[in-house]
Amino acid sequence: MSLKQPQLEKVYDIIGVGIGPFNLGLAAMLDETGGKEALFFEKKTEFNWHKGMLIDGTTLQVPFFADLVSMANVKSKYTFLNYLQEHNRLYHFYFLENFHIPRKEYNHYCRWAASQLNSCRFGMAVEHILPVEFAEFPLYEVIVRSEETGETETYYTKHLAVGIGTIPSIPSHLEKKLGAKVIHSSQYLECREEILNARSITVVGSGQSAAEVFYDLAQLQDNDAYSLNWFTRSKGFFPMEYSKLGLEYFSPDYTNFFYQLPSTKKDELLQKQDLLYKGISMDTIADIYDLLYEKSVGQKKPEIHLQAMTELVHLENDADTHLLSLRQNVTREVFELESDVVILGTGYAPSFPHFLMDMQERIQWDHKNRYQITQDYRLQTKDLENNHIFIQNGELHTHGVGAPDLGLGAHRNAVIINKLFEQEIYPVTHRNVFQNFGTEPAWKPATVR
Repeated sequence: MSLKQPQLEKVYDIIGVGIGPFNLGLAAMLDETGGKEALFFEKKTEFNWHKGMLIDGTTLQVPFFADLVSMANVKSKYTFLNYLQEHNRLYHFYFLENFHIPRKEYNHYCRWAASQLNSCRFGMAVEHILPVEFAEFPLYEVIVRSEETGETETYYTKHLAVGIGTIPSIPSHLEKKLGAKVIHSSQYLECREEILNARSITVVGSGQSAAEVFYDLAQLQDNDAYSLNWFTRSKGFFPMEYSKLGLEYFSPDYTNFFYQLPSTKKDELLQKQDLLYKGISMDTIADIYDLLYEKSVGQKKPEIHLQAMTELVHLENDADTHLLSLRQNVTREVFELESDVVILGTGYAPSFPHFLMDMQERIQWDHKNRYQITQDYRLQTKDLENNHIFIQNGELHTHGVGAPDLGLGAHRNAVIINKLFEQEIYPVTHRNVFQNFGTEPAWKPATVR
């Protein structure tokens, strides 16, 4: 830890890096709590949540209560319902009778909240963070660069909140193939106009993003202007778990249960829980089926092909098109087809923040080189116990399937704020579901006979 001269104009209680829904929610909750000096920096010049996937007709996969603050404080002025009231949309929403709001409206709601928060600074890229010590008073030095001017500024803070989100997950054998006509689904809308000029399009993946891209392209396919393929290595185009008791896995109760498990058991469980957070919504599946049914009226055979259990194993550029080698993983048959455009709906993965690169030796890693994170969302570090680094949506391996879920964002922020104040500012309830995930303490241990 480097030693600095004790000349500080201002020290913040917490600085957040990245302004996605989770850090935006933290900024909103801290704004109403008061008593703490906070700043949040975002490299992008404005808030946009998955801009490349704001397709008309798409909705959130969680109820509107999973906004920035409601699950911690329904009285907040930053709730979605207050947003509706401020925009004279309460009756429109009332008559809509739908808990799942348009994705575009959720994005607009977040932009509305961000516009009211002076602590949120856009167009500011965090370049470097380093622990420093001012006369035995440890802080983090945060160097931030303006995207507009290129100038840098230095800030000091007691604590950090890392909410940089995830990055597109690209299979290693396809990374070097990315280009104008081989894209990740996160780029879809910005490339759609050019994509529609193709003669053939292939979508790869089994999740919601792949399904939404496929459905949009199937709707836009006018008189078979292009052939459309959809392949996934999954066993089928299966729905995401959305039963009421299944949803209870996205609760503080399950998070607490999961956290106490050994890491080997956690990894084992996560491998079996894909459909809790990686499947396709039932509504989207129904919409796709209905569209395919309509397109087949009169024994027509649209230029559309869907196939599960099939993996893209190789891709080659061939003049103006691409040659795809695919394997049917059950029969082990390998076949080839040509496609002008390939869209990879292959999901997202966590990434290590570049601005913490010089702190790697101060971070505690698990046996798989992943963050070790406390139950109250603090990164475990060496000799920095009083200077917390809170992790937003980087704790899937420690806290379970609820980590990326919008519905648990306000709860996590309540835990973080309570830790910042070292007292309960936001009540955190401990019995929120009907089922048990572990055994009742009152039950007596028994020997299996």
